[in-house]
Amino acid sequence: MQAINDFILAAAGQPWVLLLVLACCVIDGFFPPIPSESVVVGLAAVSATADVPNAWLLVLVAAIGAFSGDNIAYLIGRRVGVRRWRWMRTQRMQGAFRWAGRELRRRSASLIMVARFIPIGRVAVNLTAGATHFSHGQFVSLTSVSAVLWAGYSVAIGVFFGQWFEHNHLLGAVIAIIIAVVLGIIIDRIISKVRGPLPLDGKRIPEAGAPPPPTV
Repeated sequence: MQAINDFILAAAGQPWVLLLVLACCVIDGFFPPIPSESVVVGLAAVSATADVPNAWLLVLVAAIGAFSGDNIAYLIGRRVGVRRWRWMRTQRMQGAFRWAGRELRRRSASLIMVARFIPIGRVAVNLTAGATHFSHGQFVSLTSVSAVLWAGYSVAIGVFFGQWFEHNHLLGAVIAIIIAVVLGIIIDRIISKVRGPLPLDGKRIPEAGAPPPPTV
């Protein structure tokens, strides 16, 4: 166990760790299987007792990555739509896209801000915003704020729970990640209760290049 802790501590102090965080956060903006939250929270838990990586620098890198990933997803949605690839055409993802398209017309600001905290939700919202020609300027402004809030939230969870495990970095990181996942599930359930379940009907949202839907 001590060897594992020593390895984690040594790895956390390397410059490439921040590049890993940046890459995970960027890719996670349009490809949900990448566990960016787990990486950020786990490293923040180590930072709480080992001071590496620097927590503030971790927030900055995670925020830049999240912002970049969200806006790359927007551009992908604008260029290719939301049916180009097989994973987009699954029932769950198409339901998420339809829900995102409907909600963007009703309450775009709150949706984009909250969706950053839900892995599948943020991908659906980002791609749909691009596919429906949601204002890119407004999208950039909203995602810049949501990225900072998400990064601060993720690092805060890691630091808060990691500080209790000064002599076991592995256990501190694991517990912090579990707490973050549980809180994410709770947030997802609350939002589902407030907004209702994702629709699974046969309606489609516009593809890339189609005119934006009329506002209601």
